[in-house]
Amino acid sequence: MTHVTDVLCVPGVAGFFFDDQRAIKTGVANDGFLYEGSPLTPGFRTIRQAGESISILLHLSNGHIASGDCCYIQYPGAGGRDPLFLAETYSPVLESILREHLIGRRVDRFRPAAEELDGLEFNGDRLHAALRYGATQAWLDAVALAKHLLPCRVLADEYGTEPTLNPIRIFAQTGDDRYTNVDKMILKQVDVLPHGLINNIPDKLGADGGRLLDFVTWLRQRVLTMRSSPGYRPELHVDVYGTLGLIFDADVSQIASYLSRLAHAAEPLTLRIEGPVDMEDRHLHYETLRALREELHRRDIPVEIVADEWCNSLDDIRTLAEMQAVDMIQIKTPVLGGLNNSIEAVSLCREYGLKAYLGGTCNETERSAQLCVHVALATHPYQMLAKPGMGMDEGFMIVKNEMLRTQALLARCGGRM
Repeated sequence: MTHVTDVLCVPGVAGFFFDDQRAIKTGVANDGFLYEGSPLTPGFRTIRQAGESISILLHLSNGHIASGDCCYIQYPGAGGRDPLFLAETYSPVLESILREHLIGRRVDRFRPAAEELDGLEFNGDRLHAALRYGATQAWLDAVALAKHLLPCRVLADEYGTEPTLNPIRIFAQTGDDRYTNVDKMILKQVDVLPHGLINNIPDKLGADGGRLLDFVTWLRQRVLTMRSSPGYRPELHVDVYGTLGLIFDADVSQIASYLSRLAHAAEPLTLRIEGPVDMEDRHLHYETLRALREELHRRDIPVEIVADEWCNSLDDIRTLAEMQAVDMIQIKTPVLGGLNNSIEAVSLCREYGLKAYLGGTCNETERSAQLCVHVALATHPYQMLAKPGMGMDEGFMIVKNEMLRTQALLARCGGRM
């Protein structure tokens, strides 16, 4: 039976940057790719810092080396999430903990060990979500290598599903290069676009929402004009980071009226808005989202609402689902910690009739993105994020090709590989 013989933790880089969302929302000026001013979120040295990662390498007795990457979101410390993740701080601690728990351990099943790793503590506190995320990735890879199976096959067997051979929608994000990257997405026929990174009012949303309205108008026209086939009808998904709540003072009726204008500008394309408000309080945030969704339904406004902030655990997702507060939930994989939580979150969304968006962040790595593809293939979310990075091409390529390769292998061997 295969077992773990050694553990190595290697600090590395992530696919984007750590940004202080609280400072950016105040409208701080850009200085090239950087921001002027001082950070407001604890732990930040500057408003923008280089993203970091830790690669976990598990040496197995069969000669293979399994790997997974610890990484964290672009906006740590926002929306009730874990703080800034610094590899130099966490790497020696993580290696010591994993050596204690994993060396000599038999590699046979994913789920029980993942749940154990996800519950690990240090000095009385639960491990940072980024560490639990990477540790469970490495363990999934280890089980797959030990059993000579694809990771999605391991997950399907343990969670009672079947890997899908149908394409899963991929959602790509433009970053700040909104216009050029939209053109790239249209050329590559991306399923869901553009995200848009509407994270401040003066430059991106507009004091009355006019800048975003102009962008959606352009976006709709660009898709219809530049698409190579009339059959290509991508879904529009725009993340506004709570800024609608700021310009309309969280007035649900005013926000709904504005969303009606956006929906009209997007026709005939489907429109979703992620994070319309951020109430900076979990309960109030959920209640406001539900009130907005009910107002949209009452007025027959065809805009779907997506939860992101204050959606940090299975309990949060369950509460949102029970309240029917939104149409779609972003399962922000690094924030949930262990991959086991993301797997259960997709199932939970399906149980309550909500769309599951297996998301994450531009600030992940190619390794975490690849293993999330296997989670998607095993659990069948409505869509998943193209990651890492903000350049569009790289993240889309990594996710799309991992999906295509894996499904080709599954098709060749009747799903049992």
